[in-house]
Amino acid sequence: MSGDGSAAAAPIRVAVAGAAGRMGMAVCEAVELDDGMVVVGRADPALSTAVADVLADADVLVDFTQPDSALPNAREAVAAGVHVVIGTTGFELSELAGLSGANMLVAPNFSIGAVLMMRFATEAAALMQSAEIVELHHDKKLDAPSGTAARTAELMKESSGREVPIHSVRLPGLVAHQEVILGGTGETLTIRHDTLDRASFMPGVLLAIRRVGDLPSSPVVGLENLL
Repeated sequence: MSGDGSAAAAPIRVAVAGAAGRMGMAVCEAVELDDGMVVVGRADPALSTAVADVLADADVLVDFTQPDSALPNAREAVAAGVHVVIGTTGFELSELAGLSGANMLVAPNFSIGAVLMMRFATEAAALMQSAEIVELHHDKKLDAPSGTAARTAELMKESSGREVPIHSVRLPGLVAHQEVILGGTGETLTIRHDTLDRASFMPGVLLAIRRVGDLPSSPVVGLENLL
């Protein structure tokens, strides 16, 4: 109870799908360190727990799994009235259309810097003659091109009317990196974002957890819609 007699807000109850993966573990740690949230369930085959096992006590499900499981996870959560924050990429976002019962936010990238990179590239594409995207990720990443690169190309096409080629690199030692190279008469412009640690995604994930329940429509694609 606070000093003015008002009750403290109840913490947001968060379940994490893919909780044993690198991103899932980082999300669990970030939620546990936030005073306004609590982890109430961890779903992962490595933990012998399914999404159905963790929804009963959850307000929000955060999904960092695989492309073939993110969609059924979202359907199951929404049907249970649980909001969903999806960081998994590589599936057709159109498959989420029409799902009702709770809100969904899908973000190809939760890094604030990456969101800014996409915005700057979108603005530049309208003014430069041509552009290409080079995205570089660790060798365990399953989808290519990355969701961030695909989203960047989509936004750049909307502003310029041109298709933007994407080149994908998968190598050990990398985390997540993207260059947008734009060319004009006698000049080039390079916009680059580098993720050096997965901790960079956590402020965006926590923001999405706080805001997904208040979205005016669903699904919403892109963290930029919350900034």
